Amino acid sequence: MTLGELFTQTPADALGVPVTALAYDDRRVAPGTVFFCVRGHTRDGHEFAAAAVQRGASALVVDHPLGTDVPEVVVPDVRAAMAPAAARLAGDPTARLQTVGITGTNGKTTTAFLVRELLEAAGRSTGILGTVTQVAGGVERPAGRTTPEAIDLQPLFAEMVEAGDQACVMEVSSHALALGRADAIHWAAAIFTNLTQDHLDFHADMEEYFLAKARLFDAAGDAPKVVDVDDPYGRRLAGMHPGAITVGLESEDARVRATDVRTGLRGSTFVVDGRELSTPLTGRFNVMNALQAYVTVTALGVDADVAAAALADAGRVPGRLEPVDAGQPFAVLVDYAHTPDSLHNVLDAARGVLEADAAAGAERGRSICVFGCGGDRDRGKRPLMGGIAAREADVAIATSDNPRSEDPEAILDEVLAGVEPGGPPVERIADRHEAIARAVALARAGDVVLITGKGHEQGQTFADGTVPFDDRTVAREALAALGHTAAPTEDARA
Repeated sequence: MTLGELFTQTPADALGVPVTALAYDDRRVAPGTVFFCVRGHTRDGHEFAAAAVQRGASALVVDHPLGTDVPEVVVPDVRAAMAPAAARLAGDPTARLQTVGITGTNGKTTTAFLVRELLEAAGRSTGILGTVTQVAGGVERPAGRTTPEAIDLQPLFAEMVEAGDQACVMEVSSHALALGRADAIHWAAAIFTNLTQDHLDFHADMEEYFLAKARLFDAAGDAPKVVDVDDPYGRRLAGMHPGAITVGLESEDARVRATDVRTGLRGSTFVVDGRELSTPLTGRFNVMNALQAYVTVTALGVDADVAAAALADAGRVPGRLEPVDAGQPFAVLVDYAHTPDSLHNVLDAARGVLEADAAAGAERGRSICVFGCGGDRDRGKRPLMGGIAAREADVAIATSDNPRSEDPEAILDEVLAGVEPGGPPVERIADRHEAIARAVALARAGDVVLITGKGHEQGQTFADGTVPFDDRTVAREALAALGHTAAPTEDARA
């Protein structure tokens, strides 16, 4: 492709310059690469233009002339120019790929996994891009950002098309929407899960956060839009898009409503339009995820019987209420919950299970929750999470998540500031290994141990780097230390 085919602003004497790649990192520049001088939060890409030219850049995209020895395409916003150019260079792959975008604070990953499984059950080979993994053409690779930069994203779509994928399901973060990473995508459907406090280290306030999420639905045009109207922001979003398919568990005016919801450690059942549906997933919040997946794929033409059967068989999602079973007489569940709302949801799910057990005649067990808050992220949610854990868990243990550059003890100070004086106490154990071991050691028959915050992650990040750490592995080691070493079985309580 030539520079003139990529940019209408190309100088007349550079129209025929060949382009083989795009980059926003000068270290990834090779001969034939167009380098985008993106202005970031801490560095300005224009500062690296000379280094890019030295590495062989065939042209630069800039917001003001630099006077270099290569063609310069001057645009009003360099970042905004990346996605359209990336799509053109990749051959506009989402025009041939049924692409489903999922946005919201919580539930994106689970809903994405479910949508993919239901589409695959209908015979549509489907890629996935998200927090846990990337799959293109059936080949899995580690995930990086929830939503990659457009320059990385569009070639992934092209790879899917080349490999024979017919669809792609992707999580779309608010960062990606605000920064234009998800521009130039042809959306086949859009899903809004919910909006609760998170990422206020990036967005100025909840209004800005919401408007970033709403961009997906503006871009989706006439495609089906599935919106949770139990969530107040979802109700507002549905009002902005009158054709949206509204769904709910509580909202009686939702177009599609799940009723007769029953949930336990072995899964959940619910009724939609007279049809009983089931999922192996636990908790009312997962019923909503399952409902949205089911409604989305049927809106895309999947037969309802096929979707229902696939939903009943859909596997668990890594790090989302994932059981750790070593034959112990209590449940151990690992979950990614790292926001106030998601922490409330998993504790609510545990409470429902414990109450159901008690109603069936068993002695009521306790919920034992390990939780923490990440460093260098939204500090406002820390006391909120401390308060939720204190009020809603029978035993709460505050520990480190990913402290990053912050002092773990200082983070815990802010978390525990949310615990009401004289209220239920929260144990404080900064070392995450010790906190998990403590929770497991406290558990007795019938209890539910929740280890939250990191889920599928396999490392813990400190100021001096990342060390290997997997909550599931650490929990299994703690169970083994107590003599629980049985291999997982399908009959296990969790």
